[in-house]
Amino acid sequence: MFQKILIANRGEIACRVIRTARKMGIRSLAVYSEADQNARHVREADDAVCIGPAPAAESYLLGHRIIRACKDADAEAVHPGYGFLSENPGFAQQLEEAGITFIGPGTHALEVMGDKIASKKLAAEAGVNTIPGYTGVVPDAQAAVEISNEVGYPVMIKASAGGGGKGMRIARDDEECRHGFDRATSEAESSFADSRVFIERYVDSPRHIEIQIIADNHGNVVALNERECSIQRRHQKIIEEAPSVLVDPAMRKAMCGQAVALARATDYRSAGTVEFIVDEDRNFYFLEMNTRLQVEHPVTEMITGLDLVELMIRVADNEKLSVKQEDVGINGWAMESRIYAENPFREFLPSTGRVTRYRPPEENEFVRVDTGVDEGTTISMFYDPMIAKLVTWGESREQAVSRMRGALDQYFIRGVETNLPFVSAIMAHPRFQSGEITTNFISEEYADGFASVSVPAPLLAPLICALTSIHYRLTSRAATISCQVRGYSRKVESDWCVVMGSEQHETTIHGRDGRWKVEYGGTIHLVQDQWQPIETIYSGTVNGNPVCFQIEKRGYGYEVGVSGSRTAVSVLNRRVARLNSQMPVKVAPDMSRYLLSPMPGLLVSLSVSEGQAVKADQELAVIEAMKMENTLKADQDCVVADILVEPGATLEVDQPILEFERAGGD
Repeated sequence: MFQKILIANRGEIACRVIRTARKMGIRSLAVYSEADQNARHVREADDAVCIGPAPAAESYLLGHRIIRACKDADAEAVHPGYGFLSENPGFAQQLEEAGITFIGPGTHALEVMGDKIASKKLAAEAGVNTIPGYTGVVPDAQAAVEISNEVGYPVMIKASAGGGGKGMRIARDDEECRHGFDRATSEAESSFADSRVFIERYVDSPRHIEIQIIADNHGNVVALNERECSIQRRHQKIIEEAPSVLVDPAMRKAMCGQAVALARATDYRSAGTVEFIVDEDRNFYFLEMNTRLQVEHPVTEMITGLDLVELMIRVADNEKLSVKQEDVGINGWAMESRIYAENPFREFLPSTGRVTRYRPPEENEFVRVDTGVDEGTTISMFYDPMIAKLVTWGESREQAVSRMRGALDQYFIRGVETNLPFVSAIMAHPRFQSGEITTNFISEEYADGFASVSVPAPLLAPLICALTSIHYRLTSRAATISCQVRGYSRKVESDWCVVMGSEQHETTIHGRDGRWKVEYGGTIHLVQDQWQPIETIYSGTVNGNPVCFQIEKRGYGYEVGVSGSRTAVSVLNRRVARLNSQMPVKVAPDMSRYLLSPMPGLLVSLSVSEGQAVKADQELAVIEAMKMENTLKADQDCVVADILVEPGATLEVDQPILEFERAGGD
């Protein structure tokens, strides 16, 4: 067995590989960029070496520096994780020539499966169902339009070397096709240094289901059942689960059979995933094969009891698989939520900065947290914005979802915005809970974007009672401190008003020492907990039922987060509550004359010039952030009065880019 392996990656996946290596008694060598010198994966590894500046193209994507690090530190093998060089056949070949083992498939599989065009052709030859489309390289936008008309709209324009939702655009007409071709090729070149794209028929309302396989060097290939990854935004997976509510035993057998056939056709070894899309009639079609460890691999591990990273390492060391197909079962249900540094209340724009508070839920046999972040970590614009993967297990899907909802409420992150409220809202959504999901779930259910949801009705009364007890304790504590000053005393009232937006909820409280009786809505509610003022997670019971939510002091009030809602709350005495309702609302300044950067990032291009008249929905600028290109468009007719930033500049959130004068004058 290897004595030392290098992990050619960063963040949570590097920490994940380090964890298994330590379990196997293998020393780990981390690599890092200058931006990651204090990163968690660097601290957790046995050794670490810097390989370059912050941009990935100058560090994590430089194979020769990684090979040099292996030789200098006597690392015998490289685990690439996912992304970066994980599916780069040239890197795998360089390792082989240097006498270093690549913990992944052979170069032939990487080459043919890494090229989406070649992979579709091979899949068809292997008897795998494929989507109709054009599998040649599309040379330009006009050719894309002509091909799309032949294939039939809607179409998907896809990067041949793509993955992770990058270099992909849906087009439903010629105009969208031209624009989609430009954006897909540009994004593909930026992300993969390969601008080739192809076109295939877009399946409306599909489900995304994939088969995990593991293969060794001795001809053994085992399918580890399916995962469903239909909850996606902009083709980026957000929630994954295993198994799938759609897949019955016959369908599972057929999909696993095709996945194994494709693996054999490529002489595959190591872990890999064959991805399918499934239409409304339950027909499934080959999408792509990912020749690496998938982000969502933990859900498969949770239901099979297997460690995929360990299996990859053992296969790379030429061991035979210890698991046979008949040994693979499905134990319960697993759910994974990807936690991203992005603001769901501002169209999911990336959020960068320092993580000032980080409190993940406690891990146990039912809850797992894979992360590369802790307090003090800087979320950079240079890399993917994923903070962590939160995984829960249950005997049933309902139990896995319930545990996920509880774990999300306990996950406390500050300093950067996260998608935690959004994921929590999805978990509470009736359609998600029913399992009636497709890849269009988010676009259909959140067509106008995501806004903070209301506190779920069953949680309202418990939340109001718990907040009353919290505020009463804090007020009593302040009164006790004040009473230490001679000649000053303060009485704490029992009657309160919990204010949420325009709603006022009157309560009365009695009790002490963690047992409180709160009268609300004509009913007495018993609140019990061990909460302390320094805690940001409230955990207790109301009438014997568990209640958990996040709470932070905000001026004279609180910010409360529970089940996807983020609510500003004040607890006031009743007279103050009546007066407070008469206070005027502060009006925000009018910034409508400016194009503001919605995210930190790089200004790639400007599509207008000073003095130019533009129409509503016309492209104004393109910003690149966290490996994705974002197009900014005019929301109304106007004239560009001034250009405030030039292409190539690094932008901050809300930084003005253009100034306008309204069409027709001010």
